[in-house]
Amino acid sequence: MTTLLLPQPNSIFKPPLVVPNQRLGKPYRLPVISAVSGQQLVASGEVRAVEPREAKTLVSSEGYVLLDVRPSWEREKAHVKGSLHVPLFVEDPDNGPITLLKKWIHLGYIGLWTGQRFTMFNDEFTLQVVEAFPDKKSKVLVACGEGLRSLMAISKLHREGYKSLGWLTGGFNRATEGDFPEIEGPEELRFATIGGASYYFLKLLVLLPNFGKESR
Repeated sequence: MTTLLLPQPNSIFKPPLVVPNQRLGKPYRLPVISAVSGQQLVASGEVRAVEPREAKTLVSSEGYVLLDVRPSWEREKAHVKGSLHVPLFVEDPDNGPITLLKKWIHLGYIGLWTGQRFTMFNDEFTLQVVEAFPDKKSKVLVACGEGLRSLMAISKLHREGYKSLGWLTGGFNRATEGDFPEIEGPEELRFATIGGASYYFLKLLVLLPNFGKESR
């Protein structure tokens, strides 16, 4: 699918910006913004939807590389051994008055319950992926915790020219034991996204059935 980007009235259309990049050793062309979303790409079949139980076969037999786009604090809890890590979001380091206010609001409404930190887009996400996979024909299976951030990631990578993309349906949250060959980290892969008060609530729900059996 080709998306045509038309200049808006009373605006000046600018072509993609070409900037020098020392790490790549050549000029790097910033991608043109496209309206094609990750959901559209999956629905159209341009990006392959992959169930967690199918992921092991894709990596071992079809040459796909697993790209983990979760933030570092989720990956530290549990990750698939051998997967590549390029976070789509990173923690916002700004401590200005407005940002601090946003962080306090985020903590009160979201952070305390989910454990999620106040984040910002990783401006170098696409560039870091290009460094890891300079060949745009590379087969890349993109994954996150619940499947939403990976949809955003495949949209970015598709715009960059990667056409052999896979999307882990539902993310690692839907993974079960044996879906991936080896997991590293202290937590179960499906629970790595969960933090804050909700983490302890989940643990309580997991323990309650066992407690009921032992008390009989």
